[in-house]
Amino acid sequence: MHCMKNIKSIHRQGEGHWVGDGFPVHTVFHYEERPELSPFILLDHAGPVDFKPGQKPRGVDWHPHRGFETVTVVYEGEVAHQDTAGNGGTIGPGEVQWMTAGSGLLHKEMHSEAFTRTGGRFEVLQLWVNLPAKFKMGAPRYQTLWVKDIPVVPLAGSAGSVRVIAGEFEGIAGPAKTFSPVTVLDMRVTAGGKARLNLREGDSTGIYVLTGKVLVNGTELAGGTELVLFERKGDHVEIEAGDEDAILFVMHGEPIDEPVVGHGPFVMNTSKEIREAFVDFHYGKMGKVPEDEVTA
Repeated sequence: MHCMKNIKSIHRQGEGHWVGDGFPVHTVFHYEERPELSPFILLDHAGPVDFKPGQKPRGVDWHPHRGFETVTVVYEGEVAHQDTAGNGGTIGPGEVQWMTAGSGLLHKEMHSEAFTRTGGRFEVLQLWVNLPAKFKMGAPRYQTLWVKDIPVVPLAGSAGSVRVIAGEFEGIAGPAKTFSPVTVLDMRVTAGGKARLNLREGDSTGIYVLTGKVLVNGTELAGGTELVLFERKGDHVEIEAGDEDAILFVMHGEPIDEPVVGHGPFVMNTSKEIREAFVDFHYGKMGKVPEDEVTA
Protein backbone atom coordinates (compact mmCIF):
# COMPACT_ATOMS: atom_id res chain seq x y z
CA MET A 1 0.00 0.00 0.00
CA HIS A 2 1.41 3.40 -1.01
CA CYS A 3 1.36 6.33 1.38
CA MET A 4 2.71 9.85 1.35
CA LYS A 5 5.80 10.87 3.32
CA ASN A 6 4.49 13.39 5.83
CA ILE A 7 6.27 16.70 6.31
CA LYS A 8 8.29 16.70 9.52
CA SER A 9 9.44 20.33 9.55
CA ILE A 10 10.43 23.32 7.41
CA HIS A 11 13.57 25.36 8.09
CA ARG A 12 15.15 28.53 6.75
CA GLN A 13 18.86 28.56 6.01
CA GLY A 14 21.27 29.80 8.67
CA GLU A 15 23.26 33.00 8.97
CA GLY A 16 25.67 33.85 6.19
CA HIS A 17 29.46 33.61 6.38
CA TRP A 18 32.41 33.58 3.99
CA VAL A 19 34.36 30.42 3.21
CA GLY A 20 37.69 31.66 1.93
CA ASP A 21 37.28 34.79 -0.19
CA GLY A 22 35.22 33.23 -2.97
CA PHE A 23 32.23 31.55 -1.35
CA PRO A 24 29.64 33.67 0.51
CA VAL A 25 27.82 30.77 2.15
CA HIS A 26 24.63 30.10 4.07
CA THR A 27 24.57 26.72 5.79
CA VAL A 28 21.22 25.05 5.11
CA PHE A 29 21.76 22.23 7.63
CA HIS A 30 24.49 20.23 9.35
CA TYR A 31 24.51 16.84 11.05
CA GLU A 32 24.53 18.12 14.63
CA GLU A 33 21.16 19.86 14.23
CA ARG A 34 19.59 17.56 11.62
CA PRO A 35 20.84 14.01 12.36
CA GLU A 36 17.61 12.66 10.89
CA LEU A 37 18.93 13.54 7.40
CA SER A 38 21.64 10.84 7.53
CA PRO A 39 23.51 9.98 5.30
CA PHE A 40 23.58 13.71 4.41
CA ILE A 41 25.66 15.69 6.90
CA LEU A 42 25.82 19.25 5.55
CA LEU A 43 24.46 21.49 2.81
CA ASP A 44 25.96 24.89 2.01
CA HIS A 45 24.43 27.38 -0.43
CA ALA A 46 26.99 29.82 -1.88
CA GLY A 47 25.49 32.90 -3.49
CA PRO A 48 23.80 33.94 -5.62
CA VAL A 49 26.24 36.83 -5.73
CA ASP A 50 27.79 38.97 -8.46
CA PHE A 51 31.59 39.11 -8.60
CA LYS A 52 33.45 41.88 -10.41
CA PRO A 53 36.22 40.94 -12.87
CA GLY A 54 39.54 40.29 -11.14
CA GLN A 55 43.10 39.11 -11.64
CA LYS A 56 43.61 36.67 -8.77
CA PRO A 57 41.19 33.73 -8.43
CA ARG A 58 39.07 33.79 -5.30
CA GLY A 59 38.10 30.68 -3.39
CA VAL A 60 39.18 28.30 -0.63
CA ASP A 61 42.87 27.41 -0.55
CA TRP A 62 44.35 24.04 0.43
CA HIS A 63 42.50 22.27 3.27
CA PRO A 64 41.98 18.64 4.35
CA HIS A 65 39.00 16.27 4.45
CA ARG A 66 38.55 12.72 5.73
CA GLY A 67 35.64 10.32 6.16
CA PHE A 68 32.96 11.62 3.77
CA GLU A 69 32.23 12.94 0.27
CA THR A 70 31.75 16.49 -1.04
CA VAL A 71 29.28 17.03 -3.88
CA THR A 72 29.62 20.42 -5.58
CA VAL A 73 26.78 21.47 -7.90
CA VAL A 74 27.27 24.63 -9.99
CA TYR A 75 24.24 26.71 -10.98
CA GLU A 76 26.12 29.80 -12.16
CA GLY A 77 29.83 30.58 -12.49
CA GLU A 78 32.76 28.16 -12.59
CA VAL A 79 34.66 26.20 -9.90
CA ALA A 80 38.17 24.81 -10.37
CA HIS A 81 39.24 21.88 -8.19
CA GLN A 82 42.68 20.46 -7.40
CA ASP A 83 43.65 17.81 -4.85
CA THR A 84 46.69 15.93 -3.57
CA ALA A 85 45.37 12.65 -5.00
CA GLY A 86 46.22 14.04 -8.44
CA ASN A 87 42.70 15.00 -9.49
CA GLY A 88 41.52 18.30 -10.84
CA GLY A 89 39.21 20.04 -13.25
CA THR A 90 36.81 22.91 -13.83
CA ILE A 91 33.03 22.70 -13.83
CA GLY A 92 30.44 25.22 -14.95
CA PRO A 93 26.65 25.60 -14.86
CA GLY A 94 24.81 22.30 -14.55
CA GLU A 95 27.96 20.31 -13.77
CA VAL A 96 28.96 18.41 -10.63
CA GLN A 97 32.15 17.36 -8.85
CA TRP A 98 31.71 14.34 -6.57
CA MET A 99 34.83 13.98 -4.42
CA THR A 100 35.33 11.06 -2.04
CA ALA A 101 37.79 12.16 0.64
CA GLY A 102 38.01 8.65 2.12
CA SER A 103 41.21 8.23 4.14
CA GLY A 104 42.09 11.84 3.52
CA LEU A 105 43.48 14.38 1.10
CA LEU A 106 44.05 18.09 0.69
CA HIS A 107 42.15 20.03 -1.92
CA LYS A 108 41.38 23.56 -2.96
CA GLU A 109 38.29 25.03 -4.60
CA MET A 110 38.69 28.26 -6.53
CA HIS A 111 36.89 30.36 -9.10
CA SER A 112 38.20 29.36 -12.52
CA GLU A 113 40.72 31.61 -14.29
CA ALA A 114 38.12 32.44 -16.96
CA PHE A 115 35.38 33.32 -14.46
CA THR A 116 37.86 35.40 -12.46
CA ARG A 117 38.65 37.50 -15.54
CA THR A 118 35.04 38.00 -16.65
CA GLY A 119 33.27 38.07 -13.28
CA GLY A 120 29.53 37.52 -13.14
CA ARG A 121 26.83 35.72 -11.20
CA PHE A 122 28.00 32.88 -8.94
CA GLU A 123 25.81 30.25 -7.28
CA VAL A 124 26.85 26.81 -6.00
CA LEU A 125 25.54 24.14 -3.66
CA GLN A 126 27.88 21.84 -1.76
CA LEU A 127 26.47 18.72 -0.12
CA TRP A 128 28.44 16.51 2.27
CA VAL A 129 27.54 12.81 2.13
CA ASN A 130 28.68 10.55 4.96
CA LEU A 131 30.53 7.31 4.28
CA PRO A 132 29.77 4.04 6.08
CA ALA A 133 32.54 3.17 8.57
CA LYS A 134 33.92 0.40 6.35
CA PHE A 135 34.60 2.92 3.55
CA LYS A 136 35.85 5.91 5.58
CA MET A 137 39.51 4.92 5.22
CA GLY A 138 39.25 3.88 1.58
CA ALA A 139 41.20 5.47 -1.27
CA PRO A 140 40.10 8.98 -2.34
CA ARG A 141 38.07 9.17 -5.54
CA TYR A 142 36.98 11.96 -7.85
CA GLN A 143 34.08 12.03 -10.31
CA THR A 144 33.37 14.84 -12.78
CA LEU A 145 29.77 14.78 -13.97
CA TRP A 146 29.35 16.86 -17.12
CA VAL A 147 25.99 18.19 -18.30
CA LYS A 148 25.92 15.57 -21.06
CA ASP A 149 26.39 12.79 -18.47
CA ILE A 150 23.39 13.76 -16.33
CA PRO A 151 20.08 12.41 -17.70
CA VAL A 152 17.07 14.71 -17.85
CA VAL A 153 13.70 13.10 -17.11
CA PRO A 154 10.59 15.08 -18.13
CA LEU A 155 7.83 15.33 -15.54
CA ALA A 156 4.33 14.18 -16.48
CA GLY A 157 1.99 16.82 -17.86
CA SER A 158 4.83 19.11 -18.99
CA ALA A 159 5.27 20.06 -15.32
CA GLY A 160 9.05 20.43 -15.62
CA SER A 161 12.05 18.12 -15.51
CA VAL A 162 14.42 16.27 -13.18
CA ARG A 163 18.17 15.89 -13.68
CA VAL A 164 19.31 12.65 -12.06
CA ILE A 165 22.74 13.25 -10.48
CA ALA A 166 22.80 10.10 -8.34
CA GLY A 167 20.45 7.20 -7.67
CA GLU A 168 17.43 6.96 -9.93
CA PHE A 169 14.17 8.66 -10.86
CA GLU A 170 11.37 6.95 -12.78
CA GLY A 171 13.74 4.10 -13.65
CA ILE A 172 16.47 6.39 -15.04
CA ALA A 173 19.82 6.12 -13.22
CA GLY A 174 22.21 8.98 -12.56
CA PRO A 175 25.96 8.76 -13.30
CA ALA A 176 27.42 9.20 -9.79
CA LYS A 177 28.88 6.13 -8.10
CA THR A 178 27.99 6.03 -4.39
CA PHE A 179 28.95 3.92 -1.35
CA SER A 180 25.41 3.65 0.03
CA PRO A 181 21.95 4.08 -1.57
CA VAL A 182 21.72 7.81 -2.30
CA THR A 183 19.52 9.80 -4.69
CA VAL A 184 20.38 13.40 -5.59
CA LEU A 185 18.09 15.28 -7.98
CA ASP A 186 18.10 18.74 -9.58
CA MET A 187 14.38 19.39 -10.06
CA ARG A 188 12.73 22.15 -12.09
CA VAL A 189 8.96 22.62 -11.79
CA THR A 190 7.24 25.03 -14.16
CA ALA A 191 4.80 27.62 -12.81
CA GLY A 192 1.60 25.88 -11.82
CA GLY A 193 3.11 22.47 -12.50
CA LYS A 194 2.32 19.45 -10.32
CA ALA A 195 4.69 16.53 -9.78
CA ARG A 196 4.94 13.37 -7.74
CA LEU A 197 8.29 12.13 -6.46
CA ASN A 198 8.32 8.39 -5.89
CA LEU A 199 10.80 7.63 -3.09
CA ARG A 200 11.95 4.70 -0.97
CA GLU A 201 10.09 3.74 2.19
CA GLY A 202 12.27 4.21 5.30
CA ASP A 203 14.84 6.53 3.74
CA SER A 204 15.72 10.09 4.77
CA THR A 205 14.38 12.86 2.52
CA GLY A 206 15.04 16.59 2.33
CA ILE A 207 14.01 19.05 -0.37
CA TYR A 208 15.75 22.43 -0.54
CA VAL A 209 14.03 25.23 -2.45
CA LEU A 210 16.50 27.44 -4.30
CA THR A 211 13.97 29.66 -6.07
CA GLY A 212 10.21 29.93 -6.37
CA LYS A 213 7.48 28.74 -4.04
CA VAL A 214 5.98 25.26 -3.86
CA LEU A 215 3.02 23.66 -2.18
CA VAL A 216 4.20 20.41 -0.61
CA ASN A 217 1.79 17.49 -0.17
CA GLY A 218 -1.06 19.90 -0.74
CA THR A 219 -0.70 21.40 2.72
CA GLU A 220 2.49 23.40 3.37
CA LEU A 221 4.10 26.24 1.43
CA ALA A 222 7.89 26.41 1.11
CA GLY A 223 9.79 29.27 -0.51
CA GLY A 224 13.30 30.11 -1.63
CA THR A 225 16.11 29.06 0.79
CA GLU A 226 13.78 26.84 2.82
CA LEU A 227 14.45 23.17 3.60
CA VAL A 228 11.58 20.70 3.87
CA LEU A 229 12.22 17.57 5.94
CA PHE A 230 10.03 14.48 5.69
CA GLU A 231 9.22 11.53 7.88
CA ARG A 232 10.95 8.31 6.80
CA LYS A 233 7.66 6.43 6.61
CA GLY A 234 5.94 6.67 3.22
CA ASP A 235 7.05 6.35 -0.39
CA HIS A 236 6.21 9.58 -2.22
CA VAL A 237 5.77 13.33 -1.94
CA GLU A 238 3.78 15.75 -4.07
CA ILE A 239 4.98 19.14 -5.28
CA GLU A 240 3.04 21.99 -6.89
CA ALA A 241 4.79 25.15 -8.06
CA GLY A 242 3.25 28.56 -7.48
CA ASP A 243 2.95 31.30 -10.10
CA GLU A 244 6.65 31.17 -11.00
CA ASP A 245 9.05 28.39 -11.91
CA ALA A 246 10.72 26.62 -8.97
CA ILE A 247 14.16 25.04 -8.65
CA LEU A 248 14.50 22.30 -6.03
CA PHE A 249 17.42 20.20 -4.77
CA VAL A 250 16.25 16.76 -3.65
CA MET A 251 18.28 14.58 -1.23
CA HIS A 252 17.10 11.06 -0.50
CA GLY A 253 19.15 8.26 1.02
CA GLU A 254 19.37 5.20 3.24
CA PRO A 255 20.29 6.27 6.79
CA ILE A 256 23.69 5.14 8.06
CA ASP A 257 23.00 3.76 11.54
CA GLU A 258 26.44 4.50 13.01
CA PRO A 259 27.83 7.12 15.41
CA VAL A 260 28.84 10.43 13.80
CA VAL A 261 31.72 12.33 15.36
CA GLY A 262 33.00 15.32 13.46
CA HIS A 263 35.42 18.19 13.92
CA GLY A 264 35.88 20.74 11.18
CA PRO A 265 36.87 18.95 7.95
CA PHE A 266 36.86 15.43 9.44
CA VAL A 267 33.78 13.25 9.99
CA MET A 268 34.39 9.85 11.59
CA ASN A 269 32.74 7.49 14.10
CA THR A 270 34.79 8.09 17.29
CA SER A 271 36.72 10.88 18.99
CA LYS A 272 39.84 8.73 18.78
CA GLU A 273 39.53 8.64 14.99
CA ILE A 274 39.23 12.43 14.91
CA ARG A 275 42.42 12.80 16.96
CA GLU A 276 44.16 10.38 14.58
CA ALA A 277 42.97 12.47 11.62
CA PHE A 278 44.57 15.62 13.03
CA VAL A 279 47.83 13.75 13.68
CA ASP A 280 47.86 12.30 10.16
CA PHE A 281 47.16 15.72 8.68
CA HIS A 282 49.95 17.28 10.76
CA TYR A 283 52.46 14.69 9.54
CA GLY A 284 51.48 15.05 5.90
CA LYS A 285 49.77 11.67 5.52
CA MET A 286 46.87 13.31 3.68
CA GLY A 287 49.21 14.90 1.18
CA LYS A 288 51.24 18.08 1.02
CA VAL A 289 50.71 21.43 -0.62
CA PRO A 290 52.72 21.62 -3.88
CA GLU A 291 56.08 23.27 -3.25
CA ASP A 292 55.44 26.05 -5.76
CA GLU A 293 52.36 27.08 -3.75
CA VAL A 294 53.89 27.03 -0.28
CA THR A 295 54.06 30.55 1.16
CA ALA A 296 56.73 31.56 3.60
